[in-house]
This record gives sequence, C-alpha cells and structure tokens, in this order.
Amino acid sequence: MARSTTPTTPHVHPHPDEGPLYRRIATELLGELREGTIAPGERLPAERRLAGHFGVSRQTVRQALEVLRSDGLVETDRRGSHAALPAGSLGTPSFLAFPLGARPADDASAVARAAVSWETPPPAHAEALGLAPHRPTLVHRYESARADGRGLRTAVTSFSAVALAEVEELARYRDRADSNASPELRRAYDWMRRAGLTLHHRDCITHLDDDPSMRVTRRVHDQYARPLEITDLVVDTRREALVYAFTLPAAG
Repeated sequence: MARSTTPTTPHVHPHPDEGPLYRRIATELLGELREGTIAPGERLPAERRLAGHFGVSRQTVRQALEVLRSDGLVETDRRGSHAALPAGSLGTPSFLAFPLGARPADDASAVARAAVSWETPPPAHAEALGLAPHRPTLVHRYESARADGRGLRTAVTSFSAVALAEVEELARYRDRADSNASPELRRAYDWMRRAGLTLHHRDCITHLDDDPSMRVTRRVHDQYARPLEITDLVVDTRREALVYAFTLPAAG
C-alpha cells in the first residue's frame, strides 16, 4: 500500500454482522501497517486513495483513522496522517538496524536498544555538520550487548539542519524525541533519496588507543556537498567482526 502503488486486489469485507465497517477497515489498515508497508513516521496515502484501496467511502476511512488515532497507532499533523507504531518487534535486528553496521551480533542472547533525542550533539559532530556551538539537533543513539552485559557496539548519529529541513520523515522525529517510543530509522537513507538527495558517504576506520575496539566514523553529504549526518560507530573487535551489508537503489 505504498504511495506509489495502486493495489490490484480488492478487499473482501466480512459479513455486516461482524461489527461496524469502519472498525473492520481500521483492523485491516492496522494489519498492513504492522506488515511494514508503511514505516513509522512515513505519511499515509490520502483519504481518497485509502477509500479506493479498501473499497469504502472517505467517511468510513476517516472513522477508521480516528479509531487508530485514539489508540495511539496513527498520528495526524498539518502534513497529514502517519503511522506511529513500530514496523517490527522491538529488539529485532530488522527494527534497530540503523545506522549501517549497527546491527546486533548473531547471538540470540544479544539485546539492542535505540533512542532519539533533541540535544546538543558531540562537539566533533557539530563541527562536521556546520552547527553553531550548543545548537541542538536530532541525535540517534544505539547500543547492543550480549546477555553477560559486555558491550558489543555503540553508535551515535547526529543529523544536520539540512537533513531535517529536506526530509520530512526525519523532521517528524523532533516532535517525538525523548519519548518512550523506540525510533524506526532503518529507511532513513531511502527517505533522503526520495527527497531528491544524492547520497555520498565517507567512512574512516581507526583503532582506539589502549582498546581492542575500532571506530568507524561515517560522514554523509548530498550532491551539493551539504552535510546530512555523521555517525560514530564503535565495535569491540574481540567479540565479533564488523560486517557491512548494503543494497544499491534501483536504477531510474
């Protein structure tokens, strides 16, 4: 149900005795959101498109959205409605795999956590992003560890003012920063590309003094050499190898 896709399979609704139609539409829409078709923070299709997708009236769609809003599963602002629930179960690699390389180890006992805040970034990040001293921005923090509590990897990502101005999905996180909800940013680079930005990144890998860990510092800028984000990822190389996995965007 992505915005660029028109569904071809009509929905078959349950018997009328199984409850109000708008509640059944709310249930169907929630199921599609949980499948990850629309990531948290991403805008939902317009009411007219949702009505066509489900084969109901726009009034029924409005009532269904109101049900999801009342349950905190959909949020609405001046830009429209967007999903507010995680696309995957909390703590799974697919949910927390941001930034690139910050995945939990291949260990069933590993636990990963992520959070976003609106705060003053580390001084080196502020300088790299061209931010004035003490100016806050969106900061993403990640950590994963084994069951014995030993740290495996940590990452701190700071976003630039350009990224927040150009990418509306990232900008929404400013209002949700410091909340108890875990962030879902695994599509951040897709959001940037969809906003018309061509991404260029440079990774600098160094060993830390008197420490077996390595640090990967990634800087991402756009086609105009404007900084978008900077990440510092630290990996304990005694415990695991650093593995990068990426997918090139489709041509055209």
